[in-house]
Amino acid sequence: MTILEHPSYIYTLDVLSGRIKAPKYVIIQCNQFRLMAEGKSKKYTIDQEKVELIDDILDMLVMPKGLKAGQPIKNCVAGFQFFFIVAVLCAVHRDNLARRRYETAVLEICRKNGKTFLVGLIFILLFLLEPKYSKFYSVAPDGSLSREVKEAIQEIIGSSPVLENKFKIRRDDIFCKITDNKYVPLNYSNSRLDGKLPSVFLVDEVGALPNPYAVEAMRSGQLTILNKLGCIISTKYPTVDNPFEDEVGYCKKVLDGLVNDDTIFALLYEPDDVIHWTTNDEILEHGNPLALEVPEIMEDLKKKRGVAIEVPSKRENFITKHCNIIYQGLGTESYIDVNKLREGIVPKINWFGRKVWIGLDLALTNDNCSVGMVGEEDGDILAEAIAFIPEDRIEEKSKFEKIDYHEFVRTMKAIACGDMTVDYSVIEDFILNIESNYGVEVMGIGYDRYNCLSTAQKLNEGGYKVVEVRQHSSVLHPPTKLIKECIESNRFKYESNLLLKINFQNARVTEDTNLNKYVNKKKSNGKVDMVVSLINAVYLMQQDVIFNVGGDFVIQTV
Repeated sequence: MTILEHPSYIYTLDVLSGRIKAPKYVIIQCNQFRLMAEGKSKKYTIDQEKVELIDDILDMLVMPKGLKAGQPIKNCVAGFQFFFIVAVLCAVHRDNLARRRYETAVLEICRKNGKTFLVGLIFILLFLLEPKYSKFYSVAPDGSLSREVKEAIQEIIGSSPVLENKFKIRRDDIFCKITDNKYVPLNYSNSRLDGKLPSVFLVDEVGALPNPYAVEAMRSGQLTILNKLGCIISTKYPTVDNPFEDEVGYCKKVLDGLVNDDTIFALLYEPDDVIHWTTNDEILEHGNPLALEVPEIMEDLKKKRGVAIEVPSKRENFITKHCNIIYQGLGTESYIDVNKLREGIVPKINWFGRKVWIGLDLALTNDNCSVGMVGEEDGDILAEAIAFIPEDRIEEKSKFEKIDYHEFVRTMKAIACGDMTVDYSVIEDFILNIESNYGVEVMGIGYDRYNCLSTAQKLNEGGYKVVEVRQHSSVLHPPTKLIKECIESNRFKYESNLLLKINFQNARVTEDTNLNKYVNKKKSNGKVDMVVSLINAVYLMQQDVIFNVGGDFVIQTV
């Protein structure tokens, strides 16, 4: 069987054709796999021999339990599971088939989708496929979860005659006699996970971890491993502040093309629609790929949904665990589609002679600050945004946020100033010189009073009209809405600025009781200072200029 006949490839075709309903980030990942499988990737390919070897192994293993107990596991693996296994283990470099492409594999999936079975199966394959003396570790938030993974492995071994007497199953580990490879399940600890040397590690239910220590401890142990692999797997949890959301946020930036990282593979089964969970069956389909192959699961999910609608106490668990939607964030959604934002890139904006409005977001001195500038032309918003970052924190911020601030400074999309804190005087000088440097006329400067009163006073003394932009939903809704509408209708123009795109990608909006939407910094997935500065600038512009129905600007007279 060639890769073009394999269930993993067929699954990607079904997703890309719409025969299988999948969320947008799964579609992007499927297309990436398709290019490799069809030989259209110059750098990567699928190792056909490894695929055939995996098929042979799965054909000899026996399903331990469930509706298909006793059958060869190859006949029981779902399409998305085949896709995950083959992509992670068989995607390789063209010039070195022994070197895997992916170093990190992230699976975001709802409960009761065969996650533990898939994890156990991957470890069985690793026992047999990885080089001799390899060590594998799994980390879980508590002992019961850690034991579940070990039990899944034991069940497959115990049900498969071909593996009889090939393993030693001990209290603290599982040892493969064929390859001398060893698997050790670990409980979560805040300090005892360092010093391991995992060829492969898996961290399960990452959303339940209090901090990223377990993931980073495992990764740091792989520094000397040539063909390393780390698997990050979880359902959603009812908070945006957990290590898994950080991992997922980074994966989205990679899949959206905002960050260049070929070592990331991510299947993110979270629904595109996070609002209409009571009526939209597609939400269940997006978060539960196994339910698309097992009708009984989908039927059970719909029953659970009916109960959750009628019983408020059941909602959080259902929405979070069976829809992959963060319950406390139901009123929160992504601000804009980054693909629409890309359409607004222009080679060059000629600012000379234009009237402009400035927005300022200073935040904390040890965090990012931003100056945004907007103008208008024939109904379009013209935009520019510059970030200001502490110079001595560039390395720290680049590592933590997983983006290259050195490159942003080099391309003049960010200015490094001060040492461990931003030097506000540099920002003040930048604004005071905007008219001479850009050849523009500054009509007003909008600011958030938080951390900005001293700077606002200096700018006022410099002869500028300085206006506080009250950070309230009723005030921020009009400019927030206007920017979104302009982006969606390709009337938001800016010169290529990757850092600005990342800020827009991070931004999440919240809706108040009056349906006013605003960018919520606390619920956003990373830095949004550049977006906030542009919103403040557009607010001022709207005080002087209004879009009419035809798309032209008219001067406000009242």
